[in-house]
Amino acid sequence: MCEFNVILDGKIQFKEVIYVKQEGLNVVVRDVMGAMQEFKNCRIQEVDVPHARLVLVLA
Repeated sequence: MCEFNVILDGKIQFKEVIYVKQEGLNVVVRDVMGAMQEFKNCRIQEVDVPHARLVLVLA
């Protein structure tokens, strides 16, 4: 299974992400343990599967 690190402003903000959803101007992520985090006023810029990176930018 592929687990992503969420990167915002060049820094890892959340690890082991297995679920991501863009909801309007927010991005919701969930990790392997079920913990959720919402990144407000962000959008998905890049999904890099080989490097397990999910890059967000401010919307």
